[in-house]
Amino acid sequence: MSAIQRLGVGRYATSTTEGTIQLGRALGEVLRAGDIVVLNGDLGAGKTQLTKGIAAALGATTDVVSPTFTIQMVHEGTDVDLCHFDLYRLEDPEQLGDAGLLDAAGGDCVCVIEWGERFADDIGPERLDVLLTKGEPPVDALGCDDLIEVPRTIEFVACGSRAEEVVRSLDTHIMDSLSLSD
Repeated sequence: MSAIQRLGVGRYATSTTEGTIQLGRALGEVLRAGDIVVLNGDLGAGKTQLTKGIAAALGATTDVVSPTFTIQMVHEGTDVDLCHFDLYRLEDPEQLGDAGLLDAAGGDCVCVIEWGERFADDIGPERLDVLLTKGEPPVDALGCDDLIEVPRTIEFVACGSRAEEVVRSLDTHIMDSLSLSD
């Protein structure tokens, strides 16, 4: 887990795509059916990379891409499925039912929702909000193409008691992993 730097409880930094996926894997290891994770961040902030890690931890073997045009993708896991939503194209909360989100949320799967911050009130009070912030590219990489890795700060904000438990469990998991790599 050396690709992950702990900044405090529920706050981490990653400097590579692989680090973001590793953090997602650690998160996926503490999630369970019924958990709702809302990913917030600009384009390219790492939402889908974090979701790839969650999917891997749940045992999903299908390729994880952002379901921008399909709105929802279900990735079958070993014990729990991942319901992955991208709400970028939705404009009205009434579209959430048609997208399948209201049926999936709090159900038998782990729900990961990209671009869900606009619908937070409709998603419900029991969720884990994740804010992904993309940093600046290294000074020596300015003017280079998009292949340059940029640091990311990833903050987990608990909304409800289950989400608080997830944040604590994730932090313990990260701390244990970091001490093992020392």
